[in-house]
Amino acid sequence: MTRLARITAALIAATALLAVLLQLYVGLERRPDRTALEEMWRMARYFTILTTLLVVLRYTRVAALGRASAAWTGAITLWALIVGAVYHGLLARDLTGLRMVADQMLHSAVPLFVGLWWLAFAPKAALRPAHATWWLLWPAIYAAYALWRGTFVDRYPYFFVDPTRQGWDGVALWLLGLGVVFWVAGRGLVALGGWLSRDRPHPDNAAPADPRPR
Repeated sequence: MTRLARITAALIAATALLAVLLQLYVGLERRPDRTALEEMWRMARYFTILTTLLVVLRYTRVAALGRASAAWTGAITLWALIVGAVYHGLLARDLTGLRMVADQMLHSAVPLFVGLWWLAFAPKAALRPAHATWWLLWPAIYAAYALWRGTFVDRYPYFFVDPTRQGWDGVALWLLGLGVVFWVAGRGLVALGGWLSRDRPHPDNAAPADPRPR
């Protein structure tokens, strides 16, 4: 992997971490009665926060080791783009000040930077259609976690996983619909990766076409 790819991966990891820390600061500023641990626990109910932390971990690894797998970079890219698409399509709010800055860093800047890095540097030729199915695993795990947490621990993080508002049938329909959209987006990412890598083979793409992220 080139030096530029590693440097930009490090910058993405730093930006994502800064976005999470800024969101933590904003939350504590709004609720000074909470401890940092209590605010972190509150933040941990959101797909945005957990996925952004995955971005931090993955891009730190890429920057440190200088290599990336097609499966994992594709997965992180899809999940980050989901964060941006769902927010701007369903959840966007009018905010001001630091709340607006933190919000846009999490939902706009980080997904954009991850997507651009994938286009410019990520290995893509090893991607296969089956990856789009494997990439649904994280959203599915999160949905189960959000429903469990909302039922037994805390309130529901999003309206579409809130059975008190949608009913369980409504939640199931929302999750099915979002799952189909994410699968189609994953297939599109795989197809785009194949098209972009047709005439530019990458040495990192020589691995067998196993769809499971490694």
